[in-house]
Amino acid sequence: MFTGTPFTFATGMSKKIIITIDGWSSCGKSTLAKQLAKKLDYLYVDSGAMYRAITLYFLRNNVDLDEKKEIKDALKQINLEFVVNDKSRLSEMHLNGENVEYVIRDLLVAEKVSDVAALKEVREFAVAQQQKMGAKKGIVMDGRDIGTTVFPNAELKIFMTADIAVRVERRFKELFEKNPNITIEEVKNNLEMRDYIDSNREVSPLRKAADARVLDNTQLTEKQQFDTAMDWVHERVKNI
Repeated sequence: MFTGTPFTFATGMSKKIIITIDGWSSCGKSTLAKQLAKKLDYLYVDSGAMYRAITLYFLRNNVDLDEKKEIKDALKQINLEFVVNDKSRLSEMHLNGENVEYVIRDLLVAEKVSDVAALKEVREFAVAQQQKMGAKKGIVMDGRDIGTTVFPNAELKIFMTADIAVRVERRFKELFEKNPNITIEEVKNNLEMRDYIDSNREVSPLRKAADARVLDNTQLTEKQQFDTAMDWVHERVKNI
C-alpha cells in the first residue's frame, strides 16, 4: 500500500490532477472520493448530489419531465453550490441557498433521480457546471459519466463496482436509519432500476472508460480501498 513520502498538494508545491470515480449505485464512490479529497486537500464534487438536488427541485415544483420548456425554465431557476461544512470540512450540497445535503438522500428522490439525470437538458446543465469546477484541477469528482463525458482527459479514472447483494445491504443500512419501515426488497428494486436506467440512457450512459482502473470493493474494507486508490494517485502523479 501507499508508503511514499507525504504529498505536497496542499502547499501548491506539486502538480494537481483530476481524479474521477464512476460506478454503480451504492459502491461507496462518495466515501472514497471524500477520503481522497480530504487527504490531498482537493475539492470534492459529488455529481450525484447535483442531480439529486435538481430532482428535488423538480419534485417540489411539479416539473413535467415530458415538457422540455418546463424543464428548461426550471433549470434557469436552479443555483447549485457546494459549501464546506465548518465542522466536518466536507462540502455539502446547497440548492438556491438551502442546505439539502440530507434531504436529497431520501428514497423519494432516489426513485426519480435516474429519470431526471437521463434528460439531455439536465445533463448539459450539470456537466457545464462540473467542467468549470475542474478547470484548475485539484479535484475529485464521483458520478456515472465523469471519466467518460465530464473529464475524458482526467489523469486518474477509477471505476468502482461491487456485488449487487453487498450494494443492497449497504444502501439498506443507510436508509433504515432514516426510515425503519423500508424493506430490503424496496432497496433492491430501486438499485436495479437505477442500474438499468443509468446504463441504458441515451445521453452519457454509465460505462467504464477504456483507461479507467477497476476497483471491486466487494470484499475490501474502507481502508483497503482507500490505500489502493492512494497507491494509484501516487503512481499517476509520479509519472506525469
